[in-house]
Amino acid sequence: MHLTQLRLDPHNAQARRDLADPYDMHRTLVRAFVRDERDSPPRFLWRLEPGQDWNQAVLLVQSAEPGDWSFLAHAPGYLLGGDGGVNSKAFDPAARLQPGASLRFRLAANPTVTREGKRLGLVGEDAQLAWLQRQGQRLGFDLATVLVSGSDMVHGRKGSARVSLRRVLYEGVLQVRDSQALAGAIASGIGPGKAFGCGLLSVARAA
Repeated sequence: MHLTQLRLDPHNAQARRDLADPYDMHRTLVRAFVRDERDSPPRFLWRLEPGQDWNQAVLLVQSAEPGDWSFLAHAPGYLLGGDGGVNSKAFDPAARLQPGASLRFRLAANPTVTREGKRLGLVGEDAQLAWLQRQGQRLGFDLATVLVSGSDMVHGRKGSARVSLRRVLYEGVLQVRDSQALAGAIASGIGPGKAFGCGLLSVARAA
């Protein structure tokens, strides 16, 4: 797997456009993985990182194959520092996933429930936390500590349709129960809304 950190300059007009519409952001990021716009891009995940520095915006992009980010480095003012606005590394999602290990995590997700054939976003924090607990039961982890550190509505365009979904930021500590299942969840993402910056689960060693 490959993880890329992009530092965008929010004063740049194109960067502001992408930051305002997650589907525009997704379409921009696709260009790192296809040479022809008619090609189908490989699956990748991305997340806009929370932060207090209004002079920059930090994106994480996770993909099975390395992306070619030269088109952004050559876009005047899009990245802070030109080539210095791109930081990529390879990593093995299974390397830290020994059963019983405690890991810090961050996840931006679109928690939903399906009722009468319609997918509905979960609004209350109790319902949002219960949703993540159910994902953990299915995907090989237990929640040691967790909090909802952010919740907002994301709006974008997909073709001619307007799309709105609820994005929830979870942070805390999880415990690995099934290494293989959790590695698959990290690689594939959790929940819907992946084109809109949801689903990327990041883990690190707990202090």
